Amino acid sequence: MAEHMTPEEFRRAGYAVVDWIADYWTTLGQRPVTSAEPPGALAAELPDGPTAHGEPVDAVLADLDRLVAPRLTHWQHPGFFGYFPANTSGPSVLGDLVSSGLGVQGMLWATGPACTELETAMLDWLADLMDLPERFRSTGAGGGVIQDSASSATLVATLAALHRAGDGRWRAAGVDRRYRAYTSTHGHSSIEKAARIAGLGGDGVRQVEVDPATQALRPEALRAAIEADRAAGDVPAIVVATIGTTSTTAVDPLPEIGRICAEYGIWLHVDAAYAGSAAVCPELRWSHAGLEYADSYCFDPHKWLLTGFDCDAFWVADSGELIEALTVLPEYLRNTATESGAVIDYRDWQVPLGRRFRALKLWFVLRWYGVEGLRAHIRSGVALAARFADRVRADDRFELAAPHPFSLVCFRLLGDDAANAELLARVNATGRVHLTHTRVDGRYTLRLAVGSPHTTAAHVDEAWDLLAGTAAR
Repeated sequence: MAEHMTPEEFRRAGYAVVDWIADYWTTLGQRPVTSAEPPGALAAELPDGPTAHGEPVDAVLADLDRLVAPRLTHWQHPGFFGYFPANTSGPSVLGDLVSSGLGVQGMLWATGPACTELETAMLDWLADLMDLPERFRSTGAGGGVIQDSASSATLVATLAALHRAGDGRWRAAGVDRRYRAYTSTHGHSSIEKAARIAGLGGDGVRQVEVDPATQALRPEALRAAIEADRAAGDVPAIVVATIGTTSTTAVDPLPEIGRICAEYGIWLHVDAAYAGSAAVCPELRWSHAGLEYADSYCFDPHKWLLTGFDCDAFWVADSGELIEALTVLPEYLRNTATESGAVIDYRDWQVPLGRRFRALKLWFVLRWYGVEGLRAHIRSGVALAARFADRVRADDRFELAAPHPFSLVCFRLLGDDAANAELLARVNATGRVHLTHTRVDGRYTLRLAVGSPHTTAAHVDEAWDLLAGTAAR
């Protein structure tokens, strides 16, 4: 039987792993952004099972180089423009390493007091940094928690909304009426998934039309949908408004939506998964106007704020409602601290019971970069996207398909869908860059999303030169 790794063995192996990661980051720009190998290529290279006796870490790292790295899509690559970023950074990796080394399970305050208290503090730090409404601070009735993703935040918000809409009956009786959720036609797919998991079914989601000029939800269409459902005897439970939709980064008009939700007593959840990070910059906080109406709000530091996946920051204005909806307290979890009412047990703020010490990586990131470092990162992404948009605007073969308030540019080659699809395929096949597509007003549209901390003006210019040169052929 292989012996446990001693602290000294761990020290030596850990140095080797850190060196491997540093070398990987250093060589990213020379690697193809995506793998050209067919499905099953890695699986075919792996042995049928583990060895009978242990292997050294050096052997594992050699296979990382030989088998794994060449078959990745490199999300940290400076030419990765495909999806909203899933950034990481040195401080984040180090924070995660400490979290893994501590091995804390922070389901209750009692099972990891510092795990809970650091998380509460970090969510308050973020709320201050982004100038979120006072009602989201832990010093009042609200507070924040780290979820694994915005999808989970939407699900938790939906469950709390059902608890409210059912006057508390939902907790015991379940979905006893036809409840409805509302979002724009560009709302994230996780909204429908949350509705299905919560028992509303996909038909329980009303997709509200958007303004063709802004691609943002039309408040008057939302009101009409709510009125129609109420007339049919259905119960409007939750509206999910988006700051920075996935297709085009449209910003739904929160002030108007918020007033409608307040009028009808409907839970308002604001999904700012990608674009929420922009609010660290005062000049970009216009996108959060009206947030004071929200019952809950989330954004992903793991997208554009240099914190590795998974880390979604989720706030509620009234934590009591959330806890009431989700808490289950079996005898084996009872403890003096919980019963005192003086602590937060984050197990009551999420779907799973267990939770990792994710606040550590956020703490490392916030302390390493500081306020100005984070602002510089966001501003760089916005400036690089504007630089690319200027190149598109100056070429009469192309057109911009939507506004670009953040770091995503939606554009297309003048012509039919097939020409744009071919352009995308040919550019991505070079391995130098990776873009994706969406549909705007039914037309095939290319998306270039800036986000990697490794991306510079030279990489954005290379992407444009590839597109412009390929389109000319």
